Amino acid sequence: MTLAATQSQSVKAYRTELRELSRLAFPIAVAQGGQALMGLVDTLVVGRAGTSALASVGLGNGLFFAVSGFGMGLMMGFDPLLSQAIGARHFDRARALLWQGGWMSLFAGVALATVMMLTPLLLPLAGIGSEQVAGARDYLLWRGPSMPLMLAFMTMRSYLQSTAFTRPLVVATVAANVLNLFGDILLVFGGAELPWYFGPLRAVPAMGVAGSALATSLCTALQLGIVLWAVRSRGLEGSARPTRSPVWADLAQAARVGIPIGLHITAEIGVFSLAGVLAGGLGAASVGAHQIAISFSSVTFTVAMGIGNAGSVRVGWAVGAHDTPRARVAGFTAFAGGAGFMALGGLLFALFPRALAELAGAPEEVVPLVVPLLMVSAVFQVFDGVQGVGAGVLRGAGDTRFTFLANMVGHYAIGLPLTLILGFGLKLGVVGIWWGLCAGLITVAVALLWRFHRLSTGTLRPLES
Repeated sequence: MTLAATQSQSVKAYRTELRELSRLAFPIAVAQGGQALMGLVDTLVVGRAGTSALASVGLGNGLFFAVSGFGMGLMMGFDPLLSQAIGARHFDRARALLWQGGWMSLFAGVALATVMMLTPLLLPLAGIGSEQVAGARDYLLWRGPSMPLMLAFMTMRSYLQSTAFTRPLVVATVAANVLNLFGDILLVFGGAELPWYFGPLRAVPAMGVAGSALATSLCTALQLGIVLWAVRSRGLEGSARPTRSPVWADLAQAARVGIPIGLHITAEIGVFSLAGVLAGGLGAASVGAHQIAISFSSVTFTVAMGIGNAGSVRVGWAVGAHDTPRARVAGFTAFAGGAGFMALGGLLFALFPRALAELAGAPEEVVPLVVPLLMVSAVFQVFDGVQGVGAGVLRGAGDTRFTFLANMVGHYAIGLPLTLILGFGLKLGVVGIWWGLCAGLITVAVALLWRFHRLSTGTLRPLES
């Protein structure tokens, strides 16, 4: 075969993969973006209740995800097991793993919810004001019961992604966002101002920060209910009836894969949560600006994560079918797609920072801080997308430990020291904190891209024979 023919065949393979990846990634990205959109709506609504309430939600939400991040990663341990099983056409095995994921979400959810309730005790040590600490405590009290439900939803999401049955994810996300918008407004501000025809809703009291948390918990329950109904009504592929009791060997295997993912997500979320706590020490305006910028950045990043999840499935299918060249094409196509989307997000942040700050309802004293943070976010968007996709494609290949190590080095050995130097040593404030975060993201992105290139030049093998 001539060089020109080989190149033409390679281009065709990447075009085909991009088309298939897009078909799978779009609904997953919509679902991922919808999750972040709920957080953004929470910020937009609570921001109109005052700077103190905004800071409380920012702290509470940051602590929730700092703890739940480990559980989310633990559940992602089922991702490569499910996608590789589907790629190998072992449908009975996929059904069995789905049930074990349900048990894992229950055990991990209860344990992590208990830990989360204790985290507000640490806030006074960081110099956070008593009003913000009380607000964060109220937020977590109403958000905590949703932890097992959220992890169970992630188990269902992993199964639906691996079987390319993604429509229920979109339906659940749209329904949850509609409920979240109206639930936030009603529960945060109360129903006293509603017209008479809303009847009993007019008696709903204003719950403030706690109302925002309750609305999100109700939305999580709604999402889980929708995907459970969808899977049950469609039926599961395979002929054998899996055991519905815990299988400790399966749970242990999923934990071996998922614990490094959980540690990597905890490390990543933890450094951003720590940045929020450090910003809180600079005053309510700084932590409010941090929360608004994080909310906007989370929307774009979760879409990139959706692309990464689709890449994880595509890579996992290829690995399960013992087709390393196809896995390599799938991985690099996902990298390109994630970087391209995030570049558009960065352009939006760079061109319209003030308009976005005003859209978020930022108080007058917060706007001057939000604008430069969105400009910093515009710089690291592409790198954030690359590292988000990189975690996904490496997960599909069954490699989860390197991602954790890369995050520890990038965020804690490089990013965090720079955060302290720029934010406090050079007195750049919350903007300096964000430049330190940017350096950590760049380091992780480069490391994950290199790792996938190195692995995919060899032979990728399934986690299970």
